Amino acid sequence: MAGMVPLLLGVSLILFGVLHLAPGTPLDVYADNPSVSPEALEQMRLALGLDQPAYIQYFHWVRGFLTGEWGYSIRTGQPVTREVALHLGPTLTLGGVSFLLALLVAVPLGVLSALRRSSAVDYVITLGSFLGISMPVFWLALMLQLLFSVHWRLLPSAGMTTIGDGSPLDLMRHLVLPASILAFASVAGWSRYMRSSMVEVLGQDYVRTARAKGLPPRQVVYRHALRNAMVPMITVIALDFAGIVSGAVITETIFAWPGIGRLFIESMNGRDYPVLMALMMIGSLALLLCNLVADLAYAVADPRIRYE
Repeated sequence: MAGMVPLLLGVSLILFGVLHLAPGTPLDVYADNPSVSPEALEQMRLALGLDQPAYIQYFHWVRGFLTGEWGYSIRTGQPVTREVALHLGPTLTLGGVSFLLALLVAVPLGVLSALRRSSAVDYVITLGSFLGISMPVFWLALMLQLLFSVHWRLLPSAGMTTIGDGSPLDLMRHLVLPASILAFASVAGWSRYMRSSMVEVLGQDYVRTARAKGLPPRQVVYRHALRNAMVPMITVIALDFAGIVSGAVITETIFAWPGIGRLFIESMNGRDYPVLMALMMIGSLALLLCNLVADLAYAVADPRIRYE
């Protein structure tokens, strides 16, 4: 836990350096605007502190980030904290729904595939997983939009709510396509990890002993095997959840979902360095916290694991 602080500082230094090594400056987006005079550009450069050396800018950024003063968006002029807060809720909503959906589908599919090894069911699930892993997310998203929104007109093609509406039912209709895309991408990988882990656990001595004692098959699978098989899955699920929290860039962009991923693309196109730094640091922090949660969850899933 104590090592997270220097690690985050190191990550911030690398990210800050990479952004400032990129060609151009954040004010280049105004260079071709005839309504912005050179004097106004110079005033903006001084106001943003871009005239100072890079290391001075970095120290100012670290101090502001630690005190909650994340600066202002170059693109919109709004406080970075407000920009992030407006987009974080939609990302957590989309990510939470897709995460729960993927978990409810992937674990049973992995267990079923392990229990029916080398059967037709196993082959079908394996084929579906391979297709899901190899299929480009953007292509599948566009195909589902074309099918469900354009041809059948059953679901909205983009956005989070309908203008003039805002009911929970309307939100659910907008969630169906992007949440299904995110869940499908996760299910394809998680089910394979779950199958592999379950096959290994089912071959252990304690599982054979439980069966030899005459315990019901359901109890052997769900009480003795599944709990231990979930231990390797915890890391995979935790890391994927960190990716969802930091923003599903492709999905949110295609479906015009007003989340962190879409904000990241807009900020990158607009060279909005303050917002980019905040988003990347949030993603790094989410990754570290999810790893910490995974370490704590190991002890819950496997009583043999204890932390001193």
